[in-house]
Amino acid sequence: MKKQIISTELAPKAIGPYSQGIKIGNMVYTSGQLPIDAATGIMETEIGKATAKCIENVKAILEEAGSSLDSVIKTLVFLENMDDFAAMNEVYGKYFNENPPARSCVQVAKLPKGAVVEIEVIALCD
Repeated sequence: MKKQIISTELAPKAIGPYSQGIKIGNMVYTSGQLPIDAATGIMETEIGKATAKCIENVKAILEEAGSSLDSVIKTLVFLENMDDFAAMNEVYGKYFNENPPARSCVQVAKLPKGAVVEIEVIALCD
């Protein structure tokens, strides 16, 4: 099985030597997405808006790969501050309200570019 590099202008460009996503077989793996607007380069810093932007960036990568948020089976959420958990969870739940995927959520010491949240996913291809 050959891996396919997934890249879209609708999500921020990688800030290091990695791909936005990888598709192999019927699986898609996204890199962690920061709350950066791909068009403007502006990063959201309010946790609710930042969570939505991360998920919208993930969604763009999944759609480029022929998948969707409905096909996500696992998410990993990195928070700069676990005190933001409830606010993040409220927005996250709007995107994954029915049949939500498995999820891990961890607090980290620091995220790239000073982000307040980063989200990555594993999804099936539709």
